Amino acid sequence: MPPIVTELPVAGLGDGPYAITVGPDGALWCTLVHAGAIVRLAPGGDLRRHDLDDPGCGPALLTAGPDGALWYTRMRDHRVGRLAPDGTATSWAVPAAGPYGITAGRDGALWFTEMAADRIGRITTDGEVSHVELPVTGGMPSMIVTGPDDALWFTLNQADAVGRVTLDGTVEVHPLPTVGAAPVGVTCGIDGALWFVEIGAGQVGRITVDGEVREYPLPDRSARPHAIAADPAGGCWFTQWGGNRVGHVTAEGRIEEYRLPTPASEPHGITVAPDGVVWVALETGAVARVTR
Repeated sequence: MPPIVTELPVAGLGDGPYAITVGPDGALWCTLVHAGAIVRLAPGGDLRRHDLDDPGCGPALLTAGPDGALWYTRMRDHRVGRLAPDGTATSWAVPAAGPYGITAGRDGALWFTEMAADRIGRITTDGEVSHVELPVTGGMPSMIVTGPDDALWFTLNQADAVGRVTLDGTVEVHPLPTVGAAPVGVTCGIDGALWFVEIGAGQVGRITVDGEVREYPLPDRSARPHAIAADPAGGCWFTQWGGNRVGHVTAEGRIEEYRLPTPASEPHGITVAPDGVVWVALETGAVARVTR
């Protein structure tokens, strides 16, 4: 039986809901990339909007921090931000970095990708910033996640590769078999592997901590898969930005796809809540709730 999809408006048509996550408070938090804002959707349906200090800052990815706050990247004005539970926003400059992906590390700091600088950044909860240089020029590091080995795993969109950086700054780069794969989203699966999506090749990929890669082609290779999130029940959910669908891949690589009810809704970010409900950010102004 196909899942039930319900769409909830959270912003105006041009605001661009982009990334979505479950915060430390159990609410959903979503960036509005074109409006310079972050919205909070409480479990009871209450919607609250937090406008940032620069409408053009381009808030992109966000994650729950170890300090009970939301941490996010501002890719257009080159800053990393923190949104406290009371709504207080603070940010720190990372000049010419183009920060994009962000995740909480096992060391209590936040790690982020620097698309424009060929680096991985690290920021403490006190705002101290440091960097790890990558051995790739023009690789465009994109999304990042903490792996089962406590290292940080990230995609290199323009290098057709997946990278790994340890907490002490040691970097490995694993080239992908497919030329033009252009990986973006990455997540840590419950099977102990890293799962990622290839927006250029229309594939889902899996890489073990030893660097063994498998790729699974989508039925529609032009679907432009963008973000991926692990399902605690097994497998992963992912968005298909070019196909107006969400997909699910099992641990064995079996793929199912489900079309969203609103045409051209531009699904981008995705997260799976602790109760198993899937939430998707739709750039046309809503979030979709997907239940089986």
